[in-house]
Amino acid sequence: MEVRDAVETDAAEIAEIADAPEDAMRRTIHDRTVRVAVGNNTAGDADTDADDSPPLVGFVSFDAREDTVHVTQFGGTPAACERLLAEPMGFAAGEGMAVELLVVEGDETARDAVEAVGFDRVGPGPRFDGQTTTRYRTESP
Repeated sequence: MEVRDAVETDAAEIAEIADAPEDAMRRTIHDRTVRVAVGNNTAGDADTDADDSPPLVGFVSFDAREDTVHVTQFGGTPAACERLLAEPMGFAAGEGMAVELLVVEGDETARDAVEAVGFDRVGPGPRFDGQTTTRYRTESP
């Protein structure tokens, strides 16, 4: 799996992963730091066009305010989520900042990834569209 900066042409695939409108994901790419995980092209077909790119398997968006990096969205495969969360954590460590994010109740993939990389549950988060969230935080080493 390769991790790289998102580009505008990734918006449709990110929107599919996030179950969000493509225009919203395009704005996110322009307004925040967005990194994507690219899977391996497993087609193995010799006739595959050179333009065929491996699929995105996950994304993370984040921004920094004051002394905290805020992960605004992330999603994808379990392995991609864990790998991508290292991006804002690495940035935060270099700047001496904490990292915070919210996990929607019932999203076990997100919860498992967040807990696997060292975030601590710090309490309830705000409700979004009627869904309960939990706030997680990790301090820089």
